Amino acid sequence: MQSAILAGLLGGVACSLIGVFVVTMNLSFIGVAIAHAAFAGALCGAWLGFSPQAGAFVFSLVAVAVIGPLADRGEFNPDTPIGIIFSLTMGLAFLFMGLLPGPKTEALELLWGSILTVSNFDLVLLVIVAVIVLMLVTLFFKEIQAVIFHREAALAVGIPANLIFYSMLFLTGSVITASLRSIGGLLIFNLILNPAAAAYQLTYSLRIMFILSALFGVLSTWLGLLISYLFNTPSGATIVLVSTVIFIIAAAFSPKRKVKKWKNELG
Repeated sequence: MQSAILAGLLGGVACSLIGVFVVTMNLSFIGVAIAHAAFAGALCGAWLGFSPQAGAFVFSLVAVAVIGPLADRGEFNPDTPIGIIFSLTMGLAFLFMGLLPGPKTEALELLWGSILTVSNFDLVLLVIVAVIVLMLVTLFFKEIQAVIFHREAALAVGIPANLIFYSMLFLTGSVITASLRSIGGLLIFNLILNPAAAAYQLTYSLRIMFILSALFGVLSTWLGLLISYLFNTPSGATIVLVSTVIFIIAAAFSPKRKVKKWKNELG
């Protein structure tokens, strides 16, 4: 349980901080494709007999290398090719799952997550990824803020916007890889998206949004873990459901709804 609580803290922080970038840059569909590519890679690793995390990392890097340039081309709508990549990786995931010999226990853990069975290696991986994400967000906050606000303008004033953009996509794949075993391949992107989307409803400040998103991410994992323990439910699914409830509450009490309603009445 101590390992699960620590994994919830690290995974909640890492996923939710990356989620702020995903939400503000409108990269949700791209993130989903990367998440499912990582899931397919993990199952490929399990099938071939090497580390699922290594397989997830390689597949997520390939997805970033393919999807990133598509997202860069402003004159081209990337939804169709990204949808093809998404369906391809899902097909590969279930193919590898079917090819796994014997019981599908490991495959099911990668599918739904099992935070109670995280190993020391999983925790070390989560620590490394969480620290890197936290350091980059802290050290390069102004540059990230400029890229989120207007990427072309950031490039014009000398900020390496393309490097930051691809670094965030790379970190998205890394966070998904590190959290795969604890949350699950089909659910991990919800933990990236929901806390950040909830924080977005409550503030106009990017700095506060990062803080709220991290708090919501940790709250989702810890409260989901508690409910899972009390009612004997799957931990990954419970964590995602809690994060969804937090988003619904944040959306219901969002001050932005009042501003939008006020504008509509005036307009």
